[in-house]
Amino acid sequence: MSNSDKKPSKPLADIPSNDSFSHLDLPLAQLNNLESLGYTSMTPIQAAALPLGLGGKDLIAQAKTGSGKTAAFGIPALNKVDVSNFAVQVLVISPTRELSNQVADELRRLARFQANLKIVTLCGGVPMRPQINSLEHGAHVAVGTPGRLRDHIEKGHLDLSQVHTVVLDEADRMLEMGFVNEMVHILGFTPESRQTLLFSATFPEDIAGLSRRFQKNPMQIAVESHHDMATIDQQFYICHHKEKLEGLVKILSFNAFEHGIIFCNTKKLVQEVTDYLEDRGFSALALHGDMEQREREQVLIQFKHHSANLLVATDVAARGLDIEALPVVINYELPYEKDTYVHRIGRTGRAGLEGVAITLFTEKESYKLARLGEHQGQALSYESIDLIPNSRNKRVQPKYVTLYISGGRKDKVRRGDVLGAITQGAGIDGKHIGKIDVVEHSTYVAIEPEFAQEAVSKMNQGKIKGRKFKVGRLIA
Repeated sequence: MSNSDKKPSKPLADIPSNDSFSHLDLPLAQLNNLESLGYTSMTPIQAAALPLGLGGKDLIAQAKTGSGKTAAFGIPALNKVDVSNFAVQVLVISPTRELSNQVADELRRLARFQANLKIVTLCGGVPMRPQINSLEHGAHVAVGTPGRLRDHIEKGHLDLSQVHTVVLDEADRMLEMGFVNEMVHILGFTPESRQTLLFSATFPEDIAGLSRRFQKNPMQIAVESHHDMATIDQQFYICHHKEKLEGLVKILSFNAFEHGIIFCNTKKLVQEVTDYLEDRGFSALALHGDMEQREREQVLIQFKHHSANLLVATDVAARGLDIEALPVVINYELPYEKDTYVHRIGRTGRAGLEGVAITLFTEKESYKLARLGEHQGQALSYESIDLIPNSRNKRVQPKYVTLYISGGRKDKVRRGDVLGAITQGAGIDGKHIGKIDVVEHSTYVAIEPEFAQEAVSKMNQGKIKGRKFKVGRLIA
């Protein structure tokens, strides 16, 4: 058994049979907010973690992205915040900027029940000055990456002396990335009386060591989160190495998928595949570690907005991404580890919905397919890529395009303000508008392509909340 497969040594906490949030000891305003956000019943990790977290227990919990873990640690942490005290009281440490931003956004939604609760994001890859300004004006919750959090502490910008809750999110990933020294340093500035909630997708031995170092008699929770392979149609196609790109085009053309992720093992290959698909008329965006933070943010938003059909990504770039269930996941290459394969294809076939997982492999990679079959307890069949007919003119166009607005949360812009500026100011019916994402310094709006130019023109002439903002269209 590998380290990543080890279970906690202590007995697991019992999971309550009742999955209603109303049975938790929460203020009515908080319960009403959860209901308005669509939190109707608890996920397994929430049902296991929330009663213990609300009871002040330290937790070491096994939970993957998409399991509802942000609410599992966010609800207890926010419940204890004293908004009259403008000091950082909750600290969430995450491995990446993307995950930090997603966690902060979800915490803001969960915190709506309590007026004037301020959450700041402190991540690298962006200037420090705006973050310093936010901290100078006071904040209740800080969410950030280890390196940037340490920088703020050492420069005297971040005071953790009043923190009552620390969350280590995706702790296994932070260990993999070599952040143990940063975590030790950061937690040394927090009170020993704090509650520490550790969440990890796997339980390697290093996690046990981390827990012993930072936690007090933690309750251990492991919720089975294996994907139901029965809802995923796994398809495997063998082809020559030189035929892979054209084979991928054949698969995409024949199936006409509207939304999906294509996984590659390297950054170089991500860009090569993306360029090839774009040259052949597909709507594809690349996501890899060499991209600037702003570019990564815009790529993810366009994909979530359905302003691009395909996202070509590495595992590192895609880890932690909160992307809704997808109709298809394509492995342009078989990953090196079987657990990575399971994690990749688990992004489709969720919540009982059917999904498709397609994998291309060469004869040299046949041993990986055999190993996957052993892991799944069955021989995996495959076909030749030559059996897929050519459908060269079959291209799916994205449902939306994404508009960019130069004002965000820092400018007090809200979704309702933007929607009003489009429907009332530009005279465009709301049914033609998709998702609206308000981030720190900008806002992104999904809109049907035929209305994009009109919206840009009218909004550049008008105002949002009495202010002029620059509006443009992102090019996928």
